Amino acid sequence: MKTLLISASFVAAAIVPSAAQAQAIPGAIIAVVDLDKVTSDCNACKAANTALQGQLAAEQNREKALGAPLETERNSIQAAVDALKGKEPDAALQARVKAFQTKAQQAQVEVERGRAQLQANQAYIQKQIGDKLGPIYSQVMQRRGANLLVEQRATLASGAALDVSNDVITALNAALPSVATTAPAPARTNQPQGR
Repeated sequence: MKTLLISASFVAAAIVPSAAQAQAIPGAIIAVVDLDKVTSDCNACKAANTALQGQLAAEQNREKALGAPLETERNSIQAAVDALKGKEPDAALQARVKAFQTKAQQAQVEVERGRAQLQANQAYIQKQIGDKLGPIYSQVMQRRGANLLVEQRATLASGAALDVSNDVITALNAALPSVATTAPAPARTNQPQGR
């Protein structure tokens, strides 16, 4: 009798864990969010987009301001070279060419730095918004009773009742009234000098 009870307890112990593992996954309660709408309609997003447009315009104006005198100088140098009709340029013209090349390189470095700063600013804005959106998604899902949130572009079709974009925008406006539009300078690492 004791062996029968021990055997029955082993069988029961083996069955219980497998029954727990075989529990059904709850049905999906899905919500849909339109991230394009969120990132264009939130208050901080609108202000950031306006600031970025201003930064872009300023950068384009700076590029034109750097390029116009260089273009004039290039044309002047080219005219002087053409006037030589294949003869070797004198030292003064060679010095002008070298000075022009230096200015052009400096202008190119400045333009690249400006474009890199614009890209860094845009990425910094997106990071600030993204950092706030993660917890907001969870809050909206919990409030709406959803256990799955998908981006509208990832769906083929969905009903309007599933759209929680306005909820996300409202929560984002409360959590993120503004964003910094200039990325902080990258941290410099002090490299030890070689001896």
